Amino acid sequence: MPFRTMATLQTWVDDFRAMGYDHAEILRVIPQDGDDGSDTGLIAAQLRSVSTTFFISPGPEQGSTEWAVTFEPREDAAPLPAGRVMALSGELATLSALCSFLQARSEAFVARS
Repeated sequence: MPFRTMATLQTWVDDFRAMGYDHAEILRVIPQDGDDGSDTGLIAAQLRSVSTTFFISPGPEQGSTEWAVTFEPREDAAPLPAGRVMALSGELATLSALCSFLQARSEAFVARS
């Protein structure tokens, strides 16, 4: 998908940050090893409230414009007190808004192509 290039994703993340969402500064675009050597990327972030590894990417189906957050498995349990759960909910709300934003941008990109 052309909208998965590092440059396009970085522009979209920058645009999302400019909208003023809380926690948007934790987002970063990282290279993805494409099967065909293409210039593709993923969006990653370091959550402050819990040390779970995750990434944000479009669906695997050809032509998919939906985006999802993939949480990788943890080795240990992560008990959180109420305040950290509240902080996590804010970070997750930002990730949800980002997925909706990326889907809208992807749909517009595909419609123009």
